[in-house]
Amino acid sequence: MIKQTLLFDLDDTLIHCNKYFQGVIDHFAEQLALWFAEYRLGTDEIKQKQLDIDISGVTRFGFTLEHFPQSLVDTYLQFAAVYGRPVSERETAWLKELGWSVYDQDAEPYPHMTETLEELRTDGHQLCLYTGGVPAVQHKKVKKAGLEAFFENRMFVRRHKNTEALDGILKSGPFDRKRTWMIGNSIRTDVLPALENGIHSIYLPSPNDWEFNLVEVNAEPQGAFLTLSSLKEIRYAIREYTSSG
Repeated sequence: MIKQTLLFDLDDTLIHCNKYFQGVIDHFAEQLALWFAEYRLGTDEIKQKQLDIDISGVTRFGFTLEHFPQSLVDTYLQFAAVYGRPVSERETAWLKELGWSVYDQDAEPYPHMTETLEELRTDGHQLCLYTGGVPAVQHKKVKKAGLEAFFENRMFVRRHKNTEALDGILKSGPFDRKRTWMIGNSIRTDVLPALENGIHSIYLPSPNDWEFNLVEVNAEPQGAFLTLSSLKEIRYAIREYTSSG
């Protein structure tokens, strides 16, 4: 079997992430609905407004620590302006604290994470991590999840995770694009950049994924473009593709 280079996404590919954000958003929407009860503001409307603000912030500024807590505050401020409700410093401070609490969550692995990485390493593949976010936060997750031994110094964290960022990584080292794979749950930040850079892509859809990740696939694959349902399928999918090629 020809050895491959495998770039793994981190959040909602190897470890859980979105469910923690969703839990905070649910708490946020319930509290805001109580504060704005006299205006009959519903949780669905609150969540949609927060989503719009959050996606707008990530699109403009990339993955920063501040954008999520600030999206809760900005949602609150917008509804306060719409309904003429006074803004409370105490409420604003509570929202910021709630938003920041999402970064204190555990790094819970997806099923078959460790065994899959061990099998792929045993097969001789080179494992790399490519994720969006703040380096200190992402490296902390890697350590908590026990992933350092698999990726060593082959970890790439980018504030903007897009086609240009991936191209820069591929040009920074001895990557053979015909033998390089991007594995992740995001069509926007994993699949499309991989296809646009001419490398293989494995898409692992995440249940109830963040809307930011869901866009149309409008790039023509130059290699493999596979959709799998579990990490444990990766080893056999790569074996089958490389042996048939």
